[in-house]
Amino acid sequence: MSQHPYKSLPDEAFWRRSVAAPAPADVDPVGEFELRITPDTRVATAGSCFAQHIARYLSRSGYNYYVTELGHPVLPEAVRKAHNYGLFSARYGNIYTARQLLQLWQRAFGLMSPTEDCWQEGEECFLDPFRPTTQPGGYVSRAELEADRSQHLAAVRRMFETLDVFVFTLGLTEAWRSIQDGAVFPLCPGTEGGTFDPARHEFYNQTVDDVIADMDQFITALLAVNPTAQVILTVSPVPLMATAEPGAHVLASTTYSKSVLRVAAETLRKRFAAVHYFPSYEIITGAFNRGAYYADDLRNVLESGVNHVMRLFMTHATGGVVAPVRQSGEDVIARQQRLSQELVDVECDEIALDPD
Repeated sequence: MSQHPYKSLPDEAFWRRSVAAPAPADVDPVGEFELRITPDTRVATAGSCFAQHIARYLSRSGYNYYVTELGHPVLPEAVRKAHNYGLFSARYGNIYTARQLLQLWQRAFGLMSPTEDCWQEGEECFLDPFRPTTQPGGYVSRAELEADRSQHLAAVRRMFETLDVFVFTLGLTEAWRSIQDGAVFPLCPGTEGGTFDPARHEFYNQTVDDVIADMDQFITALLAVNPTAQVILTVSPVPLMATAEPGAHVLASTTYSKSVLRVAAETLRKRFAAVHYFPSYEIITGAFNRGAYYADDLRNVLESGVNHVMRLFMTHATGGVVAPVRQSGEDVIARQQRLSQELVDVECDEIALDPD
């Protein structure tokens, strides 16, 4: 029989052997993943709501989930949690798009100051347009908002300068931005604060070139101030809640958005030695699990899916070294039930787009 290149390929190169034949829990699409983290590695996270799973799992697994904005130490933990401290490595809330991440960097390093920087909702209710849901009830004055923003951006700057690994989950390509200066908002103005004005706000749907350019600029800037930093990119498997693309069906828009982000992530992985890709999107959406990792709404990811993703992440990223899990006085079963609920219960600003 003739020889050809496919004769010498490993099982993972063949659909039947690595996707169709194994039990769903045994499917491992990670491939080569050279980055290693240890319990001392400072791992920071940002991105869409799916990034919260990574943050919480790292923290519960005894690894160094790196947080630079902890909240005042006199505040009880429950209060800090209610005010979104620790949800991500700094209190920036969901960062859905590449442009939003680049903008955060620019603001933290004093390279950008958006014109529309405050939404007044009442006599004593002021919202940060770029973190509208982070402060429950808003700030009592513009001065309080600005003071907290200054502290927040300093924490972001410190995070970027001192982290070891930055995990960023790319979520969306669709965004709303200011016509005046191009600043992008995490949500359409008017959904969770502010007033939508077609004369001031416009829809913006990123292309592959847009995402690559934004991420290239961000990664280059990060490596300039933190040369040893490593970046892990993932793509969120959570479909769009709604699409603003004219004439488009939300399913088609979801496919477009995730395709753009996946292509961009692969391009960046090949462009930068410091960039790594982890296939959480493929694990959750892969045909091998027959949709079993989604809830009945076909959008929220179930605990079983998160566990599959994080089991493979910890196996490949740690080289199989398991850190001691932080124990509490809780009954083991009760603790697991609580942890399972926390893993599924994430803060997702995008849900405001379809409140009914």
